[in-house]
Amino acid sequence: MHWNIKYKQWFEYNQLPQDLREQLNTFSAVEREDAFYKNLEFGTGGMRGELGPGTNRLNIYTVRKATSGLARYIMEQGEKAKNRGVVVAYDSRHKSPQFALEVAKTLGQYGIKSYVFNELRPTPELSFAVRHLKTFAGIVITASHNPPEYNGYKVYGEDGAQLPPTAANHIVEYMNEIEDELSIEVMNEDNLLSQGLLTYIGEEIDEIYVEQLKTIQLNNKGRDLKIVYTPLHGTGNKLVAKGLEAFGFTNVTIVEEQQLPDPNFSTVSSPNPEEHNAFELAIRYGEKVNADILMATDPDADRLGIAVKDSNGKYVVLTGNQTGALLLHYLLIQKKQHNILPANSVMLKTIVTSEFGRVIADHFNVQTVNTLTGFKFIAEKIAEYKETGQHTFQFGYEESYGYLIGDFVRDKDAIQAALMGAEVAAYYKEQGKSLYEGLLELFETYGYYKESLQSITLKGKNGIKQIEEILTYFRTSEFKEIADIQVKAIEDYSVGVRTNVEDHSKEAITLPKSNVLKFHLIDGSWFAIRPSGTEPKVKFYFGVKAESLKESEQKNKMLADSVMKMVEGVIEVKA
Repeated sequence: MHWNIKYKQWFEYNQLPQDLREQLNTFSAVEREDAFYKNLEFGTGGMRGELGPGTNRLNIYTVRKATSGLARYIMEQGEKAKNRGVVVAYDSRHKSPQFALEVAKTLGQYGIKSYVFNELRPTPELSFAVRHLKTFAGIVITASHNPPEYNGYKVYGEDGAQLPPTAANHIVEYMNEIEDELSIEVMNEDNLLSQGLLTYIGEEIDEIYVEQLKTIQLNNKGRDLKIVYTPLHGTGNKLVAKGLEAFGFTNVTIVEEQQLPDPNFSTVSSPNPEEHNAFELAIRYGEKVNADILMATDPDADRLGIAVKDSNGKYVVLTGNQTGALLLHYLLIQKKQHNILPANSVMLKTIVTSEFGRVIADHFNVQTVNTLTGFKFIAEKIAEYKETGQHTFQFGYEESYGYLIGDFVRDKDAIQAALMGAEVAAYYKEQGKSLYEGLLELFETYGYYKESLQSITLKGKNGIKQIEEILTYFRTSEFKEIADIQVKAIEDYSVGVRTNVEDHSKEAITLPKSNVLKFHLIDGSWFAIRPSGTEPKVKFYFGVKAESLKESEQKNKMLADSVMKMVEGVIEVKA
């Protein structure tokens, strides 16, 4: 069907809500095409897109369509799955509460029960609630750290992890059978409540979750630690505050201007703790109270950023790789001291996460297993090891500020990470050291690792084409050297093959297929290229190891500059 026919169908639909009607009327020709030229994609994590009218936008109709796909999948699993129902959470974004109710109204049409949180909640608590309530699935309405004009729809399986590809594909098949999203029937809230198809949940789940948080505590010293925390207008405030209190941290200052939910994230250019600008207000607070550690969670509180004072007394934001290394080292050293580190322990990380963690894990005889990018793959491994007993999970993380300590959640959990981050800072403070000095100690012991990330945003139809052209260039060119360093091997995860450059020999990669390229250089440096699964971006990851902090920074910059220069050439030539 041509996009114009779809547009006409929406334009002529007389029950379109007023806000969507107004937007539709103001669309330019380009906006019109972008909103209707395809359906909003449902990947293994669900959907994420700009809010507004159209099949390629997030609105009540695309939410109903996705939910109908899930409902049909649940019906296929039988009466037991249907009766177990679905738990639904949502964040502080525009339309999030409305979309959560639309999910319940759509599921109710199929006789499937919903447990909906009575106000906004973090994504990791949704993962926990699925496991605790033993529902068949979970949904969270969130666009994580995307700009305010976005929202999203993430689906979780009965294990509390994001859906695996097989289940997601079934849902997509059912969604594709629905030709007209505007005609999907839904129940109203009163009928749902009277028929027992909707139950609102809240503080009772919070309390049980906080009890579980207490199980990850390893040390209760140094509770005079001065903490500044910001939820960046999102969902983290209540549970981080409750958790810190439960861990004995009382000297906590919340960034007042960012304490309350705000769908416009009005005090930040981006509500993403990966971006240093997000810490601007927290740094001001930190300087005022002389804080030991600053912490920020993203809107759905699954990512955590930490800032600490460096050698010059200035607050610096740690990278996800650095925070991960500090958390991992602390967990392993404490567990070893307390004799609670099993011989079959495992640490899980993604293929674009630093090798720093692997070296630390090796020191404690803990095995490291790599997964594809996306916490669902880490969760999949946790479930596998739980079933087989092959390994005991200790820690999982990814460079993009996602960490998991206790597996009562099966997704990255910024609340767990915040509590453990405070505990690590307190551990070093007890020794008269800052968290930054703790990091320098790790560098001195294990090597100076430095990673960086660069992203290029390429929107729309043309953007998708350009991203494909960049990947094709790196996939088909013969690279012997990059940044004057010999290329050792190239891993192409789309075909599952690692090619050794010197002798052209090939080895199989055992991970699932994915559109990722990773280049390994002879000196241990590496870089990877990967299109984002949730945004119109292509991401470039760079990692090096050196003999000093300064050398690691220089080396990383040289590698990144060299690769990005090639990328600019590709886009320029193809534009």
